[in-house]
Amino acid sequence: MLSVQYPEIVFNIKNDKGKEFIFDKVRRKWLVLTPEEWVRQNFLQYLIMVLQYPSSLLAIEKSITINTLKKRCDIVVYKNQNPWMIIECKEVNVSLTQKTLQQILQYNIAIPAEYLIITNGAETRGFSIANKQFNEIETWPVY
Repeated sequence: MLSVQYPEIVFNIKNDKGKEFIFDKVRRKWLVLTPEEWVRQNFLQYLIMVLQYPSSLLAIEKSITINTLKKRCDIVVYKNQNPWMIIECKEVNVSLTQKTLQQILQYNIAIPAEYLIITNGAETRGFSIANKQFNEIETWPVY
């Protein structure tokens, strides 16, 4: 399991017509604040502020096609103009199961990346794929 120490962040949150919205600093737009979006926004700030991954090289809700199905990857981190890491976010009360792992493995078919990360905000697991070997990682890859 990967350790995540979230930085203290003050998010811009507003209410509009009975719904809560959060301002996404990377995409520069207001989004409906769902439990999954809360995890995604905190995780984005962890990547940027703690791990020092460049925000300009993060794609959020990247559209992909698997067979004929349209899907979206929560976060894709690019390195040397190629997908380097795919991150799948779930809301806190969703367990990271084999189904979650299968989901990100399918995304990896469409977007081959060296690292796959699954998180629900409380628990984070990471995997590396190299030379057709799939291994769980214990430390964060340095960008």
